[in-house]
Amino acid sequence: MNTTISNNGMPKLPQAPSGQGASTQNAAGSGASEAGSASAGADDRVQLTDSARALQEASRTNAGATVDTRKVDQIRQALANGSYRIDPSRIADRMMSLEKQINGKS
Repeated sequence: MNTTISNNGMPKLPQAPSGQGASTQNAAGSGASEAGSASAGADDRVQLTDSARALQEASRTNAGATVDTRKVDQIRQALANGSYRIDPSRIADRMMSLEKQINGKS
């Protein structure tokens, strides 16, 4: 099974410049690194855990999800005119429900 790993919206980390620092490092250890990389490439394998597979599957199903623009517009208007109500007990109940799901309790 081939899997493409993307950055999932995370910012890319800065890369080391390929200028002077890389050339001095390559000159010093080129013999050992070339020998190690030639044999390592043939046997490299990645094994995903069940959790990683579940996360991967969940991200696939959400990729095709559509956005209810009408509902988004309603919420945007309610926020703009100050009529949007937040129900803290409903939020707490849903958080507790999620916690129970994560811990495997019904």
